[in-house]
Amino acid sequence: MATVCIKNIGEIIGIVPQGVLRKEGEEMNETGILHDAYLLIENGRIASFGPMTETPQADEYIDAQRGIVLPSFCDSHTHIVYSKARHNEFLDKINGLTYEQIAANGGGILNSADYLHNTSEDDLYRQSMTRVNEMIQKGTGAIEIKSGYGLNTEDEMKMLRVIRRIKETSPAIIKSTFLGAHAVGRGYTHEQYVSLVCNEMISRVAAEQLADYIDVFCDEGFFTIEDTDRILTEGEKYGLKAKIHANELAVSGGVQVGVKHGALSVDHLEKTTDAEIEALRGTKTMPTMLPGSSFFLGLPYGRAKDYIKAGLGIALASDYNPGSSPCGDMRFVMALACIQMKLTPIQALNALTLNGAYAMDLSEEVGSITMGKRANLIITHPMQSLAIVPYQYQTPWIKHHLLSGRIISS
Repeated sequence: MATVCIKNIGEIIGIVPQGVLRKEGEEMNETGILHDAYLLIENGRIASFGPMTETPQADEYIDAQRGIVLPSFCDSHTHIVYSKARHNEFLDKINGLTYEQIAANGGGILNSADYLHNTSEDDLYRQSMTRVNEMIQKGTGAIEIKSGYGLNTEDEMKMLRVIRRIKETSPAIIKSTFLGAHAVGRGYTHEQYVSLVCNEMISRVAAEQLADYIDVFCDEGFFTIEDTDRILTEGEKYGLKAKIHANELAVSGGVQVGVKHGALSVDHLEKTTDAEIEALRGTKTMPTMLPGSSFFLGLPYGRAKDYIKAGLGIALASDYNPGSSPCGDMRFVMALACIQMKLTPIQALNALTLNGAYAMDLSEEVGSITMGKRANLIITHPMQSLAIVPYQYQTPWIKHHLLSGRIISS
């Protein structure tokens, strides 16, 4: 069994005891830190770590040169299987149109569905893998990818097959979410489309085992609480666990219906009240905020600090997509969290790693420096503090990125 030892580490940050699967409340302020350290990898997993003076023998050494070692980012909300950019809508936004106005005019998600319909499965895979590899180069090691730009049965299935192919070929861990209820597809009434999702799409997705989760865009102008309840109930019959888009455009009730169904996460939360915080207390659902979408659309940023003060945890994700957050750089998400949401670097790191992993049901496998977990690790260039990561958010910072103990990018 080959062993790899990372030596001469300035700091290991993100150490979490075995069995801790998420951080909540005051725990968000804490993470284990070890100075002047080594980290040993066996068979792609973290075997041990400790003081540099106790560096063990190994088959191979990686010299961290006093850099920081962190867990790789875990991005629990993306839409990176799409065809073509929507740069014309970018100009519409500059000229004053809102996200809702663009959607009402037949653009937005529907434009992406039109592009995707006319793109071959192989070409869609190639375009999407470019984005996956870009995210890996920027430090992400686990990615949730949603469908939702198909909006008819065959194109949704095409998307999910592409996601399965990415799972099979990428060194990153990939989770797949069926988001047929992203918008009402062209040519359908609202009721016809919800029935199509419930009566045809879900059973097809389940029969081919193409999705880990099911999601609904429960928000103003998209799908109602009643639609969402119906779709999630049908998904549960096939063993699909819920994840929810909620409260991006309005206080939609999506958080509450997500909690009702034991959703793994409720995502967006740009527009929430104290009622949503109360609904999440004592649940297993992870509130997930997407500051990249707030940045790009000019929306409010999520009330992250209020959630933490109320004893909840939060996850942060990129929402990488062509319309409202065309960026998969989780370091930039960290910077927005610190600058705009006033999270500390440690709070942001916990949200981007362990809690992001939890929002994909992966925190037993990745998301922290923990013995036995997969060695998905970032080795930084030498830096004085974790705060440098969000502070100098455009300065090159990754010396090596390891997935399963193997250097993937440098």
